[in-house]
Amino acid sequence: MALYSVIRRQIIDPLRENSVLLMISVATGITMLGQGVIAPVLPLYAKDFDVSTAMVGASISVFGLARILFNLPSGLLSDRFGRRVFLVGGPIITALGTFLSAIAGDIWQLLAYRFIAGVGSAMFMTAGLTVIADISTPENRGRNLSLHLGSLLVGVSIGPAVGGLTAELFNLRAPFYLVGALSAISAVWAFRVIPETAGRAKIAASAKEHATHAASVALRPLLANKGLLLVSLVTFSIFFTRTGARQTMLPLLGNDELGLTAGGLGGIFALMAFINLLTIVPAGAWADRFGRKRTIVPSAMLAAGALCLFAFTDSLSIFLIAAVLLALGTGISGPAPAAYAADVIPDNARGLGMGLFRTYSDIGFVVGPLLLGWIADTTGSFRLPLLFNAALMVAGVMAFALFARETVSRGDDRDALQEGAAEP
Repeated sequence: MALYSVIRRQIIDPLRENSVLLMISVATGITMLGQGVIAPVLPLYAKDFDVSTAMVGASISVFGLARILFNLPSGLLSDRFGRRVFLVGGPIITALGTFLSAIAGDIWQLLAYRFIAGVGSAMFMTAGLTVIADISTPENRGRNLSLHLGSLLVGVSIGPAVGGLTAELFNLRAPFYLVGALSAISAVWAFRVIPETAGRAKIAASAKEHATHAASVALRPLLANKGLLLVSLVTFSIFFTRTGARQTMLPLLGNDELGLTAGGLGGIFALMAFINLLTIVPAGAWADRFGRKRTIVPSAMLAAGALCLFAFTDSLSIFLIAAVLLALGTGISGPAPAAYAADVIPDNARGLGMGLFRTYSDIGFVVGPLLLGWIADTTGSFRLPLLFNAALMVAGVMAFALFARETVSRGDDRDALQEGAAEP
C-alpha cells in the first residue's frame, strides 16, 4: 500500500492532472522504444557491409552528429512556428530515414540515412523538452521532467530486447522496419492529441521578430547566460559518461580484465537501467523540493566516484558495487539539469535555449566514445580513460557548484531569476 501511495502521488496523479504531460510522455516513450530497438542491431547491420570497426562506429556517431547540427535550428524554429510542427514532423523524418536504412545498399547510404533519422530525432526531442518547459512551473518542473525522462528510459530499456528478438526471428533489416513504423505511430499520436503549448499570438510575434533578426542575435544572450553554460557543462559530462565510459569502456574492461561475457554484461547493464528507472521520478521531486544544485552536485560527484572505483576494481563484486553507484548517480542527476536550464532560459527564447542545452549534451554524446577510445588506444589501458572521465565530471560539477546560483530555494522570484540569468 505504501509503494502504491508513492507511485500514485509521484506518477499517476501528475499525469492525470496534466494531460499534455501524459501525451508527450507517451510520444517520447514510443519514439525512444524505437531508438532502443536499433541499439543492439545497428553495429551488426553495419558490419555486414564488410567495413572497418571505425566505420561501424561512424554509423552510430552520425546520428548524434545530426542532432548536434539540428538541435539549435529546431529550437529556433519552434519558437517561430510552434512545437507541434516538430513533434509531428520529427518522427516522420525519423521514419523516412529508418525505412531507407533498412534498404541501404552500402555503408555510405546507411550513414546518409542514419543522418536523416538523427535530424528527425533532434526535431522531436528538442520540441518535446520545450513542451515540458512550457507547461511547467519552477515548483513542478523537476517532477514533470522526471516523468518525461522516465518514459524515455522505459522505451530505451525495453527496446534492445525487442530489437534483438525481431532480428532473431526475421533478419537484421527487420528492426529498422519496426522502428520506422513506431516513428510513424508517434507522428500520428502527436498530430491527433498533443496541443500547441506556445501561444499563437506569441508564435506570430516571434515569427515576425525572427524574420528581421538573424539567429545569431537571438543566440547571443543565451551564450552569455552563465547559468545555462554552467549547467550545460554538467550535462555534457553526464552524456560523455553515458556513451564514453558506460557504453564503451565498461564493456571492454569487464570483458578483457574480469572475463565477463556478453550475457553477464547485459545483466549488469539491465540492472543499471532498472536503477535509473527507479530513481528518475523521486529525483525530480527532490529537485523541486530541495533545489537543483542540491540534487545535481552530490549525485554527479557520486557518479564520478563510481568511475574511479571502476578504474581500480579487480573483482566482480567491486565492479557490481561501482555499477550500482554509477546508476544511482546518473539516475538521481537525470532531470535536475534540464529543470535548471528551463529555469534560467527566458520564456521568449525557450525553444532556442533548450536546443542549445541539448546541443551541449549531444556533443558529449559524440565526443565521449571517440576521446576515451583514443586514450585507451594510446595508453593501452581501459582504466586511465575512466579516471579522465571522472576528472572531467568533477571539473564540470565543481564549476557549477561554485558559480551557479540555486533557482528554487527561498522562493526565488521567476522574473528576477530570468533577468539575472540574462546578464553576461
